[in-house]
Amino acid sequence: MKAMILAAGRGERMRPLTDHTPKPLLVVRGKPLIQHHVEALVTAGFTRLVVNLSWHGERIREFLGDGAAYGASIEYSEEPEALETAGGIRQALDLLGERFVVVNADILTSYDFSRLRSTRDPAYLVLVENPAHNSGGDFGLAGSRVQNDGDPRYTFSGIGAYTRAFFAELEPGKKALAPLLRAAAERGELGGELFTGDWSDVGTPERLAALNAAGRDH
Repeated sequence: MKAMILAAGRGERMRPLTDHTPKPLLVVRGKPLIQHHVEALVTAGFTRLVVNLSWHGERIREFLGDGAAYGASIEYSEEPEALETAGGIRQALDLLGERFVVVNADILTSYDFSRLRSTRDPAYLVLVENPAHNSGGDFGLAGSRVQNDGDPRYTFSGIGAYTRAFFAELEPGKKALAPLLRAAAERGELGGELFTGDWSDVGTPERLAALNAAGRDH
C-alpha cells in the first residue's frame, strides 16, 4: 500500500516565506514539514511514497531524493501548474495502486498512519476537533460514517485513504477534492474517524511561529 504526500501548492497564505521556499520545506521543530511526514509514514510501514510537485518542486526533489536516506522509495508526479487536491491525485493514479493513503504536506500531526491500512471504504477521512480558523467544521460523524450534516461537526485533517476507483472517472486537470467528498457522503460511502491527538494546520506564518515557539514534541 502506497502513500502520497501533497506538496504541490503555492502556499499563498504563507507568503513571503514561500516566495523562494516551497511550503513543505519550511522548518517546524528542527526539520522540514515534509520530512516529518516521510518519517512518520515509514515508521507506519509505508515505504513506497509518491510526492506531487509544482511550486519550486525541484527543491523538494533535491531534498528528498529517491527516499533511500529515509528507508523509503519515492516517486514524483510533476505538475506544471498545481492541479489542486483531486486533480493532483488523479494525475498520480498510475503511480499509486488500488488503495492508498494521502496526507497534506502542510500539517503537523502525531497520527499513526498504520491505522489506515484496514479501511475499506472508497474514501475514508481522518477528522479532528475544529481549530480556531475553522470553527464551523466541515463534516458530521455518525459512528464510522462521515456526513455532510450533523452536530457536532469536525474538520477534515488532510489525512485520508482512497481507492483508485474513487478518482478514476474524474477528468484530468485542476479539480478540488471537496465536491467528490460531499457526493460520497451523500451516497453513504464516506467513512471516517475522529482523531483527538496532536494535529496542527501549518497554514500561516503566525501558526508556524507559534508551533516553533511552543516546541512541544508531536
